[in-house]
Amino acid sequence: MTTRTPRVSVIMANYNGAAHIAAAVRSVLRSTERSLELIVSDDGSQDESVAIVRGIGDPRIVLLEGEGAGGPAAARNRGLQAAKGDWIAIVDSDDFIHPERLERLLDAAARDGADIVADDLLTFYEDGSRQPHAHLRPFTEPSWVSAAAYARSNRILGDKPALGYLKPVFRRLGRDGAPVAYDERLRIAEDSDLIQRLLIAGARMCVYPELGYLYRKHAASISHRMGAGHIDAMAAALERWDASRDPALAAELRKSRAALRRARAFAGMVEALKARKLGAALGLALRAPSAVWFFKDALTKRVLPKPRLKLELPGPRITLLSRQRIVGQTNGSSSYVLALAGALRGAGYAVDYIGPSPLIFGRWAMMKLKPETEVFDRYLVRGGFRIGNLMLARDPGVWLASAMAVVDRVLGKLRLKLQLSKPATYAQGAEATREDMLFIARNSARTEAVFCDYCFLTPMAPYALSPDARIFTIMHDLMSARIADKAEANTVKLDAKTEFRLLGLSDTVVAIQKEEADAVRAALPNTKVTLALHAVPTVTAAQSGEDDTILFVGSNTAPNIVGLEWFFREIWPHVIEKRPSARLLVAGSVARALPDLPNGVRAPGVVPDLAPLYAAAGVVISPLYTGSGLKIKLIEALAAGKAVVGTSVTAQGVEDIVAGAMIVEDEPQRFAAALVELLSDKSARALLSNSALTCAEANFSPDATFAALLRDVRRDVHTTARDARALAQLTQ
Repeated sequence: MTTRTPRVSVIMANYNGAAHIAAAVRSVLRSTERSLELIVSDDGSQDESVAIVRGIGDPRIVLLEGEGAGGPAAARNRGLQAAKGDWIAIVDSDDFIHPERLERLLDAAARDGADIVADDLLTFYEDGSRQPHAHLRPFTEPSWVSAAAYARSNRILGDKPALGYLKPVFRRLGRDGAPVAYDERLRIAEDSDLIQRLLIAGARMCVYPELGYLYRKHAASISHRMGAGHIDAMAAALERWDASRDPALAAELRKSRAALRRARAFAGMVEALKARKLGAALGLALRAPSAVWFFKDALTKRVLPKPRLKLELPGPRITLLSRQRIVGQTNGSSSYVLALAGALRGAGYAVDYIGPSPLIFGRWAMMKLKPETEVFDRYLVRGGFRIGNLMLARDPGVWLASAMAVVDRVLGKLRLKLQLSKPATYAQGAEATREDMLFIARNSARTEAVFCDYCFLTPMAPYALSPDARIFTIMHDLMSARIADKAEANTVKLDAKTEFRLLGLSDTVVAIQKEEADAVRAALPNTKVTLALHAVPTVTAAQSGEDDTILFVGSNTAPNIVGLEWFFREIWPHVIEKRPSARLLVAGSVARALPDLPNGVRAPGVVPDLAPLYAAAGVVISPLYTGSGLKIKLIEALAAGKAVVGTSVTAQGVEDIVAGAMIVEDEPQRFAAALVELLSDKSARALLSNSALTCAEANFSPDATFAALLRDVRRDVHTTARDARALAQLTQ
């Protein structure tokens, strides 16, 4: 243990928690709040849970081994006595937490002046009897909780979500300066009793809307079981609360006493029925007829069939979380993800695409999935439903936006400058919502690893409800670098500090070029970084193409638009002057942003198959001077065995690899001269085309690019915290 005083002491009571404790411990140790200690207070466990914790071997862990089963309150009190932090957080040994939870709550407490802070629970059911759900009703702003409101919410068998189920973070010392302590006479409701006493003593409590605590319900959960003895202990605890100075609290406690009497009568009836004492049960029912109503829930659970909502799907699985509109190889980043999914599938994993946000639809209410998306075992988008190869939006507003966008296109072709539709929200960087998180939780099967498509998705990985799964983040490029790029400043809002913080939530960062891999290693020395260049299939032979035929391929993004505008303005006039018969084809959705094309330029736009265009082209150009990241269309052109002329921005990240396989020119007249020479000299094109294909085969084939990543996946998914049990056996 470090000698520095921790900001927070996390106390984890444990009794025979071997099934889940490794995942619970790992979730705490992954916290972005680094100033912490984890006190595991064992309550006389008879299983291997203590050995599992001992085998993890993190210096932040303090293991307290108990001799007898004194109950969770006693175990937590031992933890409180050992705690050094100013704040206390409780995490049960069968639950887990979001990595940002502790830091977020502690910062909120400091900012808002709270003594007790809590967030919402995401409750999930191990047996699949119910879908995962938030514990509290939706709310968006922090909510202050009084002693009376807290008591009201916790009224036994009430119809509102009990705040007592929350897992607050609270100050170790009370308002009187004395250490807080649990009431060891309670085996159930000891948490809510402690918080209630702190509120009565003047503590200020605030609840925040984030889903930060992931609460597992299973057959052995203590909160499932409540007998007459537990109710009697709760009633006795209520009498110890002092409400003399709080009339609102006193009124709530009167109602709570009545509710406890009804619950006690119900528990007595249940015990009498189990003992076959029908007369005693009838007598209790006559004395407390309102308690009979409590049988409704019990009978409903027994009579109605229990649905099986848990997703049990065959084979080792990998979950891909993405807010990209991946319908095919329509742009560089989509092509990369599809290639990666194909490599994972080839390695024996079923890959699920889960798109948690309806913003994926953008302005287009219908997505036509191309055959290459069949690499996904399941393809799910929130707010959408699938019919064959079509994914359709449910929101009528998206259909209206689509209609307006179509009208805009027609008006654009008529050269009428009337913009009816609004630009779509940038889905990748949009703030995640509670509905996004619940969609992931409800649709994720048991997964070996979670791949997050861009760093924005990394905070969503815990909601896949596989705490043992390793988290891989596909970074695509260093996105914060785009902030300095005027061409992209309006679409990407991300600074370097935030980007590296998000990447740091990963177990492994997947970089697509060496320059960015090195940047992440420097910023995050404790995070594993794997370099996996884009993989593309290569043609069997180089293609020198036709004289005077030029091809540009690109999606409708700012770097492509700005690059083509620069080419038309600075380079194309020089080319036409030397080669009047030259023609340029612009393929891809970028054509939509180019209504006015120079002479000799034609825009076929989006085409079903690029292969014929690549085969016919004498030269492929990539005149980019803005943007970051690996230019995947460059790799595709090399794999097609084409002569390529581009800029240093085009070659960014792979400069050494593509040296000699393409021509790099940044000065317009030199770019034009290189292009003119290749257009007129087939032998020069053939030589460069062969070099391009050789480069692609050596560096960008699936075997070459994904081999190291697949090794990491296989190694990581077999050495997760789930396997700490085997480690524990070795340490005994």
